[in-house]
Amino acid sequence: MSEKSDRRSGQKDGHVRHTSRALPIALLRARETVMGPIRDMLNENGLTEQKWRILRTLDECGEIEQTQIAREACLLLSSLTRILRSMEADGLISRLPDQKDRRRTLVQITEQGQALLISNMPTSNQIYARIEAHYGREKLEKLLDLLEDLQELKI
Repeated sequence: MSEKSDRRSGQKDGHVRHTSRALPIALLRARETVMGPIRDMLNENGLTEQKWRILRTLDECGEIEQTQIAREACLLLSSLTRILRSMEADGLISRLPDQKDRRRTLVQITEQGQALLISNMPTSNQIYARIEAHYGREKLEKLLDLLEDLQELKI
């Protein structure tokens, strides 16, 4: 390994990797860079990141069961249950028992939730366009491909 790559990786003689080159920290820092402007948009609308992810998931998937929402929106099922109660009280989603299996609950976005999503989509798309303009479409697509590959690791 060259001296330059030693410096970049932060590894030398078996020492701990520098945080600037540690994957978990790099992912967190990148997330914060991307989420900053999105959080601003959400705060203006009284939404949390979790509620936004749930609305986006329901918009994409239609009526689905809670465990699938948790998986798609990257939320713990116990947290999701609490958040869904709040969203239902706010009129953003509705929950109904599954007609085939009464133990399951199906969730869908309401017209009010859909309207909130639609009204914020132009701002969300502008944020994404700014990221793409600064980072480059090709690099962004490559990054997304690499992150999908990373998700498939069984560590």
